[in-house]
This record gives sequence, C-alpha cells and structure tokens, in this order.
Amino acid sequence: MPRRLLACAALALAAGTSIAQDEAIPRFKQVDSMEARVQGCVTCHGHEGQGTRSGYFPRIAGKPAGYLYNQLVAFRDGTRKYAPMNYLVAYLPDDYLKQMAQHYAKLRPAFAPREPSTADAATIDRGKTLVAAGDASKQLPACTSCHGAGLTGMEPGVPGLVGLRPAYIAAQLTRWRVGERRAADPDCMRRIALRLSEGDIAAVAAYMSLQDPPADPSPESTNLVRMPFACGSQR
Repeated sequence: MPRRLLACAALALAAGTSIAQDEAIPRFKQVDSMEARVQGCVTCHGHEGQGTRSGYFPRIAGKPAGYLYNQLVAFRDGTRKYAPMNYLVAYLPDDYLKQMAQHYAKLRPAFAPREPSTADAATIDRGKTLVAAGDASKQLPACTSCHGAGLTGMEPGVPGLVGLRPAYIAAQLTRWRVGERRAADPDCMRRIALRLSEGDIAAVAAYMSLQDPPADPSPESTNLVRMPFACGSQR
C-alpha cells in the first residue's frame, strides 16, 4: 500500500478510536450541571449517594445538607483527613459545596440489604442499650436522642446512621475517640466518644448495622430541647 494511503488509513483509525472513546464519556446537557459536578463522587459513594457494599464509603444520600456541607468544608480545609477527599474538594468555593450538599440531601435511593452480623448476642444487646437508652454510669446519652428515633439524623447537622456498615461506624467512632476527627465546638461527638470503650464501639456498630431503615428515611426536624447537651454542629 502506498505511503499516502497508509497515512490516511492511520488517521482514519485514530479518528475512529477517538470517536469511540468520546462516546464512552457521559454526555451532560450542561457542562456546569449538578450531574456533571458530582461525577467525582459516584465512584466511591454510588450514583445516588447510596454508598458502597464494602462499607468503607458511606451512604451520603438523604443526610442533612448542613451536615454534608460541614464535612465537605472540613475535607477542603484539612480539619478532616482523607487524602482522596482532601484532593477532590481542595479548591471548591463554599457556594459550590453547598449546592453539592443540597443535591445529595434530597436523594432517597434504596438501601442495600443488611449483612449478617458476626457479633454475639451479648455484644448486640449492649449495643441496643447504648443506642436506645445510653449508659448513665458513663454519662452516655442514647444515640437516638441526637440521631433520631429511626437513626435517620436531625436537621440541620446531625447525620443519619441507618444503613451504614459496621466497619465504617466503628472506624469513625474510633477517630472521634483518638482525636483524628473533630467538629465545631462544643464538639459533642468527641465528648461522647471519649467515654466509649473499644467494646462499646464494637457493640454500637454491630447493633446499628442490623437496623432496618424506616419507611421514610428523612432526617427529623431540629429539636434542641431534646438534645442532651450543646452541640456545635447544630448552630
């Protein structure tokens, strides 16, 4: 084949490959749309913020917008550490983050099926006590007093816990306990986590992971009177 024809054939092949690759890229009606903005989130958190089956990337759909915004700001400003998230939001302005938070707060995807627990009955029973009633001897309030009767959270800044995997719950409680995770003062979660033993953390994680989501997983409306003490996230 003459060199000129070989060159034309190569260009045609390259063009065809480029078109095929372009067709594999999602097409958005608007480049600056919310659908396009959150594409960096879907790999870990799912297309509708439902989280991943591994449990290490949590469900963010339906959580209060104020909570989601606070976490995005914390990742951006480096007060919450997780390198991929720190990098992803490093240069995003407040308004941009607020819109992302509001987007995910409105979503209500189906919950993933629960996984069987390997915890023994005593551990699960201890978890139930801590979640539903607390422990007066440790000055621990019930988790439901802030996170809602159905563990769906409370507006504007308390997250829902239902649907989270036990590994994630235990990891976050441990980070609060050792000071790797912080919130606005007064930091009520830090105060609570310091009173939890490792066994308590395992128990809470095991029990919470067994709870079925309510028919309406929306966060409860704000109720500062019911909360056991002042919490910076609810300001």
